[in-house]
Amino acid sequence: MFFSRSAVTLVAAALASLLPGHAAAAGQLGFALGVKQPNGACKNQADYIADMEAIKSRSGSTIVRIFDAAECDVTAHMLPAAKAQGFQALLGIWPDTEDQYNNGKQAIIANGNAYKEQVHAVIVGSESLYRGTYSADQLVARMEDMRRAAPGFRYGMSDSWNKYADGTADAVVRVSDIVLINAFSYWQGASIDAAVGVFNSDIEQAVARVNAAREGRPIETWVGETGWPTEGTTYQAAVPSLANAKRYYDEGVCPMVRGGGNVFVFEAFDEPWKPDSIGDTGQAASEKHWGVMTADRSEKFGLRC
Repeated sequence: MFFSRSAVTLVAAALASLLPGHAAAAGQLGFALGVKQPNGACKNQADYIADMEAIKSRSGSTIVRIFDAAECDVTAHMLPAAKAQGFQALLGIWPDTEDQYNNGKQAIIANGNAYKEQVHAVIVGSESLYRGTYSADQLVARMEDMRRAAPGFRYGMSDSWNKYADGTADAVVRVSDIVLINAFSYWQGASIDAAVGVFNSDIEQAVARVNAAREGRPIETWVGETGWPTEGTTYQAAVPSLANAKRYYDEGVCPMVRGGGNVFVFEAFDEPWKPDSIGDTGQAASEKHWGVMTADRSEKFGLRC
């Protein structure tokens, strides 16, 4: 599947049109940020400052996404760094177990309240519908509980594009302030020649359903995760390589941002400590080399859109 530049712009415009006060302007570029050093030890405030300096100087971005607000005590270390560096962060609540949920809630209460200007939003769950951890109604209940426990933040969800497109996420979309749509052509086994077309088709379908579920009410919408590994395992027709990652970034991510869409790239830096992930086919694939920068913060290719 091939999408022309004009088709890419149309998808980006569809994303942007869901934003309050939409105007024809470039969207925002952000990066998923890990909470561990290359050796697997937890990052400290100095690590996050160095991360943000690298992200800002190479891409111009000043927004990051954290998946679990409780892991490695990230909010206590990262939010002061974000304030010092002029960054905002989306903080995730990972609610797969009761302990994980409660720990995330307490991290938001304990640290988020002191840095509200740095907290762009709180995201409850990460592909919880896709993995079957929660039903939509259960996720809504978690979000409502968070609003009561930690008022004053915007709340939203993050899930795979197909869980938006098939209506599974409708109930959560209706009560969210922000939605993150994840779409990985790599994990769909697409060749690099087809990858941008697959990505844009995914987002187009998800955005159309979000728009229908909202019934005309605007909502801030992002691509929550997308990217391409520079090393690792070939997954069906998807081949990891530096050239393919650069092409996907240049032809998929940047046109989306320039056209008005908001995109979080997965991810800022390589994470060599990570175990392999398992795709829908059951095939294992490495998640160690998804960074647009190396673990020592060296740029792999040009990141400015």
